[in-house]
Amino acid sequence: MSLAEISARIQKAEDAAGRARGSTELIAVSKVQPNERVEAVLNEGHRLFGENKVQEAAGKWPDFRDRFESVQVHLIGPLQTNKARQAMQLFEAIHSVDRPKLANTLARLTQELGHCPDLFIQVNTGEEPQKAGVLPADADGFIKDCRDLDLPVVGLMCIPPVEEEPSLHFALLAKIAKRNGLEGLSMGMSSDFERAVALGATHVRVGSAIFGARDYG
Repeated sequence: MSLAEISARIQKAEDAAGRARGSTELIAVSKVQPNERVEAVLNEGHRLFGENKVQEAAGKWPDFRDRFESVQVHLIGPLQTNKARQAMQLFEAIHSVDRPKLANTLARLTQELGHCPDLFIQVNTGEEPQKAGVLPADADGFIKDCRDLDLPVVGLMCIPPVEEEPSLHFALLAKIAKRNGLEGLSMGMSSDFERAVALGATHVRVGSAIFGARDYG
């Protein structure tokens, strides 16, 4: 599917939901994609990308930033505390703040470096034991704790369970965000981004639909 087709589908979903066009940002998830595919999307004019790993982003994006203006890269995968400093220098936003230790590390580094990317708190809406994220019942408290650390929390992120209706999880995330005065909602992927837009997503994370299947070889 072309980038233009996906953008058109997002606009159509915004129209259907009565939302302003452009209120949903498309994050092109470039993890594990060869550089030539990423460059092709850059050449089409797209400038917002998502990566899962700090190390992969560090090897890929400095060169692209030198060659293309206004590139933004968001970290959408888990962040180890020992990679936090590098992440804060690489990314415009981090979507996976999920535990007090990481929040405290980011707060300390913010004081040291004098800046911090936009932060999204990851909520484990499905309460899956193998998945990162704060539990829904703990989200309000963790949001407050992060704010008390003066961290720039702009929204929430979730990855719904594969076997469940994602709209239920998108609605839950939106409810938690609303009661905490947060506008950012990072939710929706290649298979369900239109449902996410209908429920207020400000960022959808689409990879394989743009770049094609990933080769993890």
